[in-house]
Amino acid sequence: MNIRFYNAKILTLQGDKTFSLTEGELWVKGDRICYIGDGKDAAKVCRGDEVIIWNREIDAGGNVLMPGFKDAHTHTAMTFLRSYADDLPLQEWLNKQVFPKEAQLTSEDVYDLSILGIMEYLTSGITSNFDMYNFPRSIAKASADCGFRTVFTSGLNNFVCSLEEMEEDYYAVNELSPLTSFVPGFHAEYTTSRELMEGVAKLAGRLKAPVWLHNSETSLEVAECKKRYGMTPTGITESLGMYEHGGGGYHCVWFEDADYDIFKKHHMTAVTNPASNLKLASGICPVKRFLDEGVNLAIGTDGPASNNCLDMFREMFLTTALAKVREQDAACVGADEVLYMATAGGAQAMQLPECDRLAVGKKADMIMIDLKQPNMQPENNFVKNIVYAGSKQNIKLTMIDGKILYEDGKFEIGFDPEEIYEKANRIIRRMK
Repeated sequence: MNIRFYNAKILTLQGDKTFSLTEGELWVKGDRICYIGDGKDAAKVCRGDEVIIWNREIDAGGNVLMPGFKDAHTHTAMTFLRSYADDLPLQEWLNKQVFPKEAQLTSEDVYDLSILGIMEYLTSGITSNFDMYNFPRSIAKASADCGFRTVFTSGLNNFVCSLEEMEEDYYAVNELSPLTSFVPGFHAEYTTSRELMEGVAKLAGRLKAPVWLHNSETSLEVAECKKRYGMTPTGITESLGMYEHGGGGYHCVWFEDADYDIFKKHHMTAVTNPASNLKLASGICPVKRFLDEGVNLAIGTDGPASNNCLDMFREMFLTTALAKVREQDAACVGADEVLYMATAGGAQAMQLPECDRLAVGKKADMIMIDLKQPNMQPENNFVKNIVYAGSKQNIKLTMIDGKILYEDGKFEIGFDPEEIYEKANRIIRRMK
């Protein structure tokens, strides 16, 4: 597909991690952006007698085109537990509600539940996610079938999966589609034996791949890890040679001084999940400290069972607001920093350098923000509007890999929404 957007405001990212708006046109040729400008210098794109035949020409109507959000930590197929397992602390929530229900899932269930999650991502302007869940090949197929971009990591632990299965999933998912990729990982230190963690480190070394896990989500997790090993989760995993090729952690709430040094040393990413951490009373991520230390930060929704929605607007607002409260400083962690985390920071975490910003040659993974809504007016500062006032109602269009998958409330993913809703309800009813 060749698509021309005109009469648009285009959000571009500068080298100093700040954003600016330009007015003009953006052209998509196939799966990539081929032009950004005022439309008068077409010779830069069309050489000689070449003429681009447009499949669509879209009048943006003065609305904003910007890079899509990168949801850097999710458990997509947990849509079936949305508003089912609530109001419990993390360990009780996991052991009494989540794990017993997950044990009843089939690969077909996970495929259908993932499509439901993908639909929600699209309505929130999310163009790629970093998923950790069971049946990764089913999830990968759902993403590929819908045209959605997904990076996976393993939820390996003492009860689910094996090192051999993770390696098989690594090759299967990476080879399935250009839209799907896989990196090694495991659920968490507290669910994974030292022997298994050592195996993950060896496999990552052989594959020259990063490693990801839930890290220091609760104070109890850190205290019990120190009792077992005399080190924090970051410390014990680093001592096993886990991060020779980078990686990162999800949540990263209860960090100690040495943990920051390890993340800096190995160029790792911390992914904050503010809504989930609040709902499970896990704590508030020290976002400002990570920024001060120069550690890359990204934002994730976590799963729809602990959040309960896949909404990056809410996550962005909570990221900045909680940081301000935690530090007692209303000037810290500004809107530009948060929007960077939600876009380019997530792309860095997920190893998606071609999807981090709108620029010629980059992948056409982008969204259109509807400014003709009360919460976007007046247009004093778009970045601040999107972080402090934005909502899912402002997502007018979501494009991935040059294909429009969601536009004006309608999905173009090859599935009937009503059938997906029916399947999701049937799955959870079967478990009661």
